Amino acid sequence: MIRDFRQMSWPDVEEALKLNLPAILPLGAVEQHGAHLPLTVDADLAEGVARALAARTGALLLPVCTYGETWSSEAFAGTLSISPETLRAMILDIGRGLIRMGVPALITLNGHFGNSGPIGLAARTLQAEGLPVLHLDYPDLEKIAGRICTSKPAGPSFFHADEVETSMMMALRPEAVDLTRAEAEYPAFPQTFGYEQFQLRDISKTGVFGDPRVSTAEKGEQLIEEIVDAAIPLVDAFLSRHELSAQDSAQGEDHE
Repeated sequence: MIRDFRQMSWPDVEEALKLNLPAILPLGAVEQHGAHLPLTVDADLAEGVARALAARTGALLLPVCTYGETWSSEAFAGTLSISPETLRAMILDIGRGLIRMGVPALITLNGHFGNSGPIGLAARTLQAEGLPVLHLDYPDLEKIAGRICTSKPAGPSFFHADEVETSMMMALRPEAVDLTRAEAEYPAFPQTFGYEQFQLRDISKTGVFGDPRVSTAEKGEQLIEEIVDAAIPLVDAFLSRHELSAQDSAQGEDHE
């Protein structure tokens, strides 16, 4: 079962709190992902992976935070970025709400690289205030993608509108993917990539980094499954460290 805030009423949550469960907060962004994918890819994928993780752990699944810090894609139409300070404040407010509610721990499932800094800063504060935070991106993604995908990545640990993200979207939201508009592009990264800030449109015409044309839903399903497999030991270690435990996902009322 999945304890999904989007389906639960307040009495449902009140009952679930008795199980001393952690909460999972997916975080994404609204930014361009080529012509073949919608702007909400990062939020859609984070929510999908978080949902699969919640199903495996029994954790409370919070609604996805759709907006993120995506300044580097602002030169593409449709991208809507919030400041790092705003994102940090939002995570802090949500975390403090969980503390008041009695949730013992928070797992953030991040689907957008630009969110990592603000999540880390918010986690420090929340930890000091009594809420342990485990920050997950997509554990072992580079290794997993290397086994499953057939196209070469555009850069080390850089997956954007490519075979990885497109396959995962085909598994989660196939109606939102239009492969007839998919193009392959391998932009040349400057030598200072990662060391200075610049707009991705300066190096990319389509907004695609890689080759999405070979994507399939089957690859996407396998990617999600193996990402969750890689996340489970980290969640178990986190909960054990804080003397908590994941509950049997079969407990309680089914809200899926």
